[in-house]
Amino acid sequence: MHIAKKDLRKALLWPLLALVVCMLGWTALLAQLAREKSQAEQEALRDAEILARAYGTHLFRALEAVDQITRYVKYGWEATGGEFTLEQMGQQGLFGRHSGFYISLIDERGNLISSTIPGAQRVNIVDEPYFTVHRQAGNAFHIGVARIGNFSQTPVVPFSRRLTDAQGRFRGIVLVSVIPEYFMSNYDEIALGRHGFLALLGTDGVARLERVGNKVFLPRSGDKALNMQPALDMRAGSRLFGAQDSFSDRRPRYVAWQTTSGYEMVTMAGFDQEDILGPYRAKRRDWLRSAALATILLAVAAAAGAFVSLRLTRERRQFESMQATYRTATEGGSDGFFIARPVCGRDGEVTDFTIIDCNERGAEFLRHRREELIGERLKALYRGEAAERAMRMMCKAMKVRAYEGEADLEALGVSGPKWAHFRVCRPDNDLAVTMRDISGLKAHVAELERRGNEDALTQLPNRHWANAYLPEAIARAREGGRMIALLFLDLDGFKTVNDTAGHQAGDDILRHVGRRLREAVRPNDQVARVGGDEFLVILQKLATAADAAHVAQRILDAFQPAFKIGQTSYAVGVSIGIGMFPQDGADANTLLKNADIAMYSAKTAGKHNYRFFDPRFSEILRSRHEREAELRQALENDQLVMYYQPRVELRTGKTCSMEALVRWQHPSKGIVGPGEFIALAEETGLILTLGEQVIHKVCAQIAQWQQQSQALVPVSINVSARQFQETDVAALVASCIERYRIDPRFIEIELTESSMIGDTEDVGQALRALQRLGVKLLVDDFGTGYSSLSQLQRLDFDVLKVDRAFTAELDKTREGAVFFSAIITMAHALGMRVVAEGVETQDQVSKLKALHCDEVQGFFISRPLPSWQTPDIAPERFLSSTA
Repeated sequence: MHIAKKDLRKALLWPLLALVVCMLGWTALLAQLAREKSQAEQEALRDAEILARAYGTHLFRALEAVDQITRYVKYGWEATGGEFTLEQMGQQGLFGRHSGFYISLIDERGNLISSTIPGAQRVNIVDEPYFTVHRQAGNAFHIGVARIGNFSQTPVVPFSRRLTDAQGRFRGIVLVSVIPEYFMSNYDEIALGRHGFLALLGTDGVARLERVGNKVFLPRSGDKALNMQPALDMRAGSRLFGAQDSFSDRRPRYVAWQTTSGYEMVTMAGFDQEDILGPYRAKRRDWLRSAALATILLAVAAAAGAFVSLRLTRERRQFESMQATYRTATEGGSDGFFIARPVCGRDGEVTDFTIIDCNERGAEFLRHRREELIGERLKALYRGEAAERAMRMMCKAMKVRAYEGEADLEALGVSGPKWAHFRVCRPDNDLAVTMRDISGLKAHVAELERRGNEDALTQLPNRHWANAYLPEAIARAREGGRMIALLFLDLDGFKTVNDTAGHQAGDDILRHVGRRLREAVRPNDQVARVGGDEFLVILQKLATAADAAHVAQRILDAFQPAFKIGQTSYAVGVSIGIGMFPQDGADANTLLKNADIAMYSAKTAGKHNYRFFDPRFSEILRSRHEREAELRQALENDQLVMYYQPRVELRTGKTCSMEALVRWQHPSKGIVGPGEFIALAEETGLILTLGEQVIHKVCAQIAQWQQQSQALVPVSINVSARQFQETDVAALVASCIERYRIDPRFIEIELTESSMIGDTEDVGQALRALQRLGVKLLVDDFGTGYSSLSQLQRLDFDVLKVDRAFTAELDKTREGAVFFSAIITMAHALGMRVVAEGVETQDQVSKLKALHCDEVQGFFISRPLPSWQTPDIAPERFLSSTA
């Protein structure tokens, strides 16, 4: 019995021991699992903080680029008094259909003025928040909420800036709409996972743009990722967002946020909890399965007392196996881990640290084996500056119990990863150091910065880079008392190549230009592309201004050979303006402006040369701008008047037509002839508005004569080459005919030979559209342009007007009459009537009649007369002797 009780006690001892072991094991296991989960969550939050900061840096660069665009367009609009247009920017590829940037100008009533969007929707946006905020507030840069664009009808993020006139009154806004992908392009599915989260919020907590996985949310359209407006410390932070009250997809996430500098926007980045805890949960299932098996084995061991020793031994082996498994799992992580113990001198100050433990990953970071690293001193591992920085980091952590930072190990000459993130904690007297390789993340951020500062076409630095670099270069030169030269380059003849050969050829030439510029300048000089065909060269370390002239001449020499694209060679030159620091500008903006003025001086002097900035030319340019402003005001205030000069038929001597000639009724100068303002109108593009007004005035005058029952003859209207090539003249004439209800046979259109340069098919279509209206077509100033006989035959003109230079030769040389006779014969053969311009003598009239010229025009017949005198002139016989 005693033996039985003893056996019973022994039998009961095993279940009790097994129960105690099970409780301890499960408690330890659950505690370890809790620590594993906590560590995974903390790492997720740290990673989210890193991504939020990186995204904040990217966002700041992106917002700065958009801000510069709004400033540039605002300056252009206000500097031109509202005449700044955006259509050409889109046509020239500056902000094309696929660039992701849509720029629009809106007037004070909310109506679209101009846009780079082809076929933009003409909708009123007066009630839109981004319009209202500028109408009620100041000039601040406004960042709107992602939405479907009013004009582009595509998802965009709106940015806007207020437009004001010279008196500071509100005149509308400049609106830059950017596709969401521009701000979400750094979403990395490998890093963030399939359900990662990125968002852009204002400091008011309202979401501007959100992205979950591959889906971009537009909050303004009611589509959002966050269900509620989160109550956050808007400076920075991180936490877990729960499933029920945060995200629309009800998936919890570890989220961090960071406020960007300068624009006060909040960037958020988050990892899906399932993606983060997936490996942990798989490990937890394995461990729980092992623990359950161990429990069963303990139960079996307790029931079989005879095998207690065997079972204990077996359980001990299983426990050791679990420890080895745990060790293997921790070694498989991406972080290096070290335990460092301080070494103190006699005075108690810390003089070094000893590595008392580490994992294999940590040993790999330092290019050692784990057994070699344990027991090693810190100063034996690092040398020079690296040792000093490591000691400062560890000593600071000993004092404040924590330290976190990054280090460029490659720059310090330390073997291992290029960049590392350190986190040092002091839980007791030893330091726990976590080291993470962030070389990939740093490389990604550096690549984003490079792309933001580089022109994609030429691989040269771009305007954004130049705007940041030039002030720094000036500051360094000012401190060192040195000189800087800024060369502003504009290509000569590039637009012609782009228009005739296409944008692909233009892009190839720009790439060749970038290479030639890099080869022409000195090794330390900087070259940047700042516009379509505009470049900057920043010259530093100059002894005299002659050094800048030498570099400029080398650049001119580099452009001497033609650019060969495919089988075709293109001659493209360059005009260079040079601004010198400090004499031509003490700051970047002034220096850039004066270099631009010097470039314009080089253009004016004949192109393909260089000019230093001259304040006198600046005054000339200012005067030209004043004359341009006066001409704009003349067009706005209806100061243009029409004069009419008759054409007389030689056979009958009667007036058969009149040419409409524009004059400027200047408020102070009186009647101003076209020679003083037509060239300026051509250069500035005002010729388009001027030409449209002329057509309206002539048609209105014909209608008035028609209502007064005056005898009428056709009136010819001069259309400039630029107006003919850039506008739909046929549509304009058709609308005037319908508006003023006039007979189209009383309208003639005069075109110079330069109007016919370009695609013959396009020119022919435009001319046929005019002829279908019943309008006659005249070739003006024939003999001074570049038209060919075959081109005249294909384009089917009605009248050929011979330039006054050939009429003048009739009185001087026999060859003049021969040449004039050849022109008349050719024109009659092509079915065209011939008009001699500039007829001033009776002798010229007689010779022209003998050559069978059809009509004459000039001062001998009549000077141009105002409209109130022409009704009496129209039926008059001027050359009775010829009848």
